[in-house]
This record gives sequence, structure tokens and C-alpha cells, in this order.
Amino acid sequence: MQVTTSAKITSMQIPAGVWILGFVSMLMDISSEMIHSLLPMFMVTTLGAGAFAVGLIEGLAESTALIVKVFSGTLSDYLGKRKGLALLGYGLGALTKPLFAIASGIDLVFTARMLDRIGKGVRGAPRDALVADIAPPHLRGAAFGLRQSLDTVGAFVGPLLAVVLMLLWANDFRAVFWVAAIPGLMAVALLFLGLHEPARHPGEKRGNPIRGENLRRLGGAYWWVVGVGAVFTLARFSEAFLVLRAQQGGIPVAFVPLAMVVMNVIYSLSAYPFGKLSDHMSHTKLLALGLLVLVGADLLLAMSDHWEVMLAGIGLWGVHMGMTQGLLATMIAHTAPPDLRGTAYGFFNLVSGLAMLLASVLAGLLWDRLGAAYTFYAGAVFCVLALAGLVRTAGQQPVPLQEP
Repeated sequence: MQVTTSAKITSMQIPAGVWILGFVSMLMDISSEMIHSLLPMFMVTTLGAGAFAVGLIEGLAESTALIVKVFSGTLSDYLGKRKGLALLGYGLGALTKPLFAIASGIDLVFTARMLDRIGKGVRGAPRDALVADIAPPHLRGAAFGLRQSLDTVGAFVGPLLAVVLMLLWANDFRAVFWVAAIPGLMAVALLFLGLHEPARHPGEKRGNPIRGENLRRLGGAYWWVVGVGAVFTLARFSEAFLVLRAQQGGIPVAFVPLAMVVMNVIYSLSAYPFGKLSDHMSHTKLLALGLLVLVGADLLLAMSDHWEVMLAGIGLWGVHMGMTQGLLATMIAHTAPPDLRGTAYGFFNLVSGLAMLLASVLAGLLWDRLGAAYTFYAGAVFCVLALAGLVRTAGQQPVPLQEP
């Protein structure tokens, strides 16, 4: 009873701006996941693409989103404003959704995917910096966990809507893609009307965030977090391969998106509790536990495509995401100076983006040449290597900056 009461008090203390950013993320994720949960199958069954093409497009798209964040994050620090860039990014994401519906070849899907992820990249670092700006330091883990949890609600509501509409409309991919534009536009409207950006601290310096002096101010603890994030990304390739693995289990096409529903329900339910836990627990220990969970997920997905085993593996994948994604964002907020937070998130995602591209392309090659099992066995090997590196550098756990 005491734990429940404490959780309620903490959630009530989280500022309204964090809740608004969470609901904006939720709406955009509903829009995006209605498409992304079906897109690998659409590319393979309707457009005739192979697994390597899926891996290449997914890797390029996701890495582009992460790389663009470095520019938008730096620009938000330079301008001293973050909401406008976040609004631009969400707007671009909403406007690209109809391109998937009219695509007749892989080239337009690639273009739409890239533009959509550019929008994600433009909004990502400024949005995360806004959460860090709005939330008090002692509640940052809970704030990032809450935003991630609401975001992930969208990530399972989207596939659920996709399943329902595919059943109602006889597997009409394009009709579902058209409907996906609606929640995206709602997200843009909520951000525009609902969020008031906090004022900058009096006397806070503004200048070129990426000049040598400022990059040195980020410090070794920050760059340690960047390195850890990159290794984590290498160990966890695009989730498009979870969709393809589910399809191999003999599930009817209309129900395949339920695999992502399972992952994202668990991700959503676990993100806030683990975020709150990270405010009171060693970050390094929590990261290590997250890697162990991902090893278990990869091994289950490699060993069998039976639907029960496969769903267990996908569920563990969701637990891993809930344990680590908000935690890494919190660690960046703790180790970066307030006036360089946008830049800090940008560089973090730049390095992670390059790792995502490498991991997804390698996963696609292994899938096409050796089979699905080898893709997930390789993921487990990367996890073990990442865990060994994490244990070896455990003494370098970042110390939070002292803030006014």
C-alpha cells in the first residue's frame, strides 16, 4: 500500500508539460505504428521486396532519424527555443503518412520512410531536452519513464487499430495507411495548443553549442553514456524483424501486428516503474539487467518460431525496452549541462543512429543468407559482449551534475 501511494504522489508531481509531451508522442506513435506494423509485410508481399531490402530501408530510416537529432538538438540550444523545432518535426511526420498509401513501388516507400524519420529526428532531441528542462532533477527518471510509457501506449494501440481495420477491410493495406494520418494531425494540434515552453534561466549563455569549449564541457561521464548507448543499439536491431519472425510462425497476415502489440503493452507497463526505479538505483546495474533480459529474448526468438515461444521472446524484448530506453535518456539529462542538453541528445542519437544502421543491415544479411535464427543468435552475442564491456567499466558510472 505504501508503494502504491508513493507512486501516485510521484505521478501527480510530474509537471503538466511532461504529460502533454507524452500524449503528443502517444498520438504520433498511433499514427506511425499503424503503418510500421504492416510495412514489412506490405513491402514483402505487395511490393516484392526481400528481407535485405527491409533491413536496409529500416536501418537507413531509423539511423537517419537519429542522425538528424544532432542538428535539431544543437539548433534548439543555439536558439534557446525547443517547441518550434518539435512542432516542425511532428508536422513533417504527419504530412508524410499519405505517401505510404499511394506507394506503388519500393522507391516511394523508401522516400516516405526517410521523410517520416527525418521528422522524427527533427523533433526528438528538442522534445527530450524539453522533458529534462521541465522535470525537476529528482523526478527525471519518473518523467522520462512516463513520457516513454505514454509513447508506447500509442505503439500498441496503433497495431491494434491496424489489426481491426485489416480484418474489416479484407487486408487493404492502403486504406489503413490513409486512416493513420488522422492521429498524426491530432498530435500536431495538441502540441501547438497545449504546451507552453519554459523560460530559459536568467544569465544562461547562448552561443555555438558545438565549438570545442562546449564539447569539452560535456565531459567524460556524458561520452561514456554515448558509448553505452551505441553498444546497446548494436545489440538490438530494428523491430521490423520481430514482425517478420511473427509472420514465420504461421499467424494470419491480419494478426501479425499483434506481435508488436504484445511487445509495446509490456514496454508501456514497464517503462514508468523502471523509470521511477532508476531515480533510486544504480544505473549501471539496471542497464546490465536490461542486457540479460535481451539475451533471453534473442535466444527464445532464435530457438523457435512457435507462437507461444515467439510471443514470450517478444515480451522479454518489451521488458528490455522498458528497463533501458528511459534510463539512457535520464542519464544524458544528468550528465549534460542544461544549456547543452539539445546538443547532448543530438550527439547521443548520432552515434546510436550509425550503430542502428550497421545492426539492421547485418541482421538483414544474416536473415537472407543463413535464416532468422542466426539473426537473433547474433543479437545475443552482441548482448554478451556489451554486458562484458559494461561490467568492465562499471566504475565509470556517471555522477549527476549539481544543478540549481
